[in-house]
Parts: sequence; C-alpha cells; structure tokens
Amino acid sequence: MQYPLVLKEFPNNLKLYIPDPLLVKPTYEAMLLENQATPFPFWAKVWPSAVALTTFLQQNLHLIKRKAVVEIGAGLGLPSFSIAKDVAEIIITDYSIDAVELMKINLEQCGVQTIKVICADWNFFPVSINADVVLLSDTNYAPSQFESLLKLIQQFIKKGTTIIIATPERITTSPFIEELGSSIVNRALVDIMYNEETVTVGLFVLK
Repeated sequence: MQYPLVLKEFPNNLKLYIPDPLLVKPTYEAMLLENQATPFPFWAKVWPSAVALTTFLQQNLHLIKRKAVVEIGAGLGLPSFSIAKDVAEIIITDYSIDAVELMKINLEQCGVQTIKVICADWNFFPVSINADVVLLSDTNYAPSQFESLLKLIQQFIKKGTTIIIATPERITTSPFIEELGSSIVNRALVDIMYNEETVTVGLFVLK
C-alpha cells in the first residue's frame, strides 16, 4: 500500500484503516510523476454515499440480517464492514487492486470471518457470484458506465436479489435512477455533512 494510512473510528466501535486524507493528493501526484498512467484513487475517500448507506443499513438491519450480501465497487468498503457481524456472509468487491489490498488489511484488522474480499470489475462481473442483497454506493457517477451497471443490476433483480443503492443528488443521477424506476420499492433522502457542506444522498431499495 503506497498511500499512508491512518486508523479511523466509525460508529458502533468500527475501526478501519483509510488513506490519510491529508496525504492522498500529494502521494498521488508523486506517483503520477513516476507513471503518468497512475489512476486517481477515487476509492481512497470516505464518500457521503458510503456514510449514508452505512447509516441506512444500521437503521434497517432486517434487510441484511443473516443474508448473503455483495457490495460492488466498494472502495473502502465501509457499509460492508459495518454490517459484517449481522450478515451470513459478505463479499466485498472493487476493480482497484489498491482498494482490494486495503480492504484485506482491514479484514485482518476487524477479524470477522463472514467477509471475503475480491477484485472484480462490474463490466465483467463473475456470474458465479450470487447474493440475497447487493449494495452499491455512488457507483453511478460516470454516464459511460451506466449501460453495463444497469445490466448487472437487472440481472441480479431477475434472480430475486434485493438491491440497495446510495447515490448523491446530481444531474447525471436522474436518468440512471429513472431506468430502474419500476423496481424501486422504497426510497429516502439523507443529508450528510461532508467537508463542512451538506450533501443530500438518495437511498433506493429495489426488488
């Protein structure tokens, strides 16, 4: 792990290592000088949607209690780690090797046996992975990814999987959510303080 880490405490006595927020940008810039192809570490932040989804899950444990859960595009995996003791099993996935490496560090830190971490891209998601519940936190940020992401979500819904999506209120969000409108059975809005500003996050439960 090239990004310096700090141990951060989250609600319910959850402690996770995260990249030091003050050092993410300078570390990335130093890496960029060595390799211009270095991808920006979007995974390295605790985004408002992850906080909102974590809060929502803690308030609605019946949705995931003793269920098989998968989080797609998890980044730091905060929502998944927060419910690890309540689920039957959970698979946390991200396409970033660095994100997966850090989640494995936190897997050892938490010492929870119900968690499995794998590297997986939602464009080529393993068909062998099934779940009762799928979590997605701020994954619909790039319109170029909408088609493959919607296809994957619809595949899970056809299998009877419950989908829980957390997404910030932004212009590009509406078309994505509208495509899933017929499957939405519950929705809520949550305000999260982020960088001293209020960010409104939409929570959607689909079946």
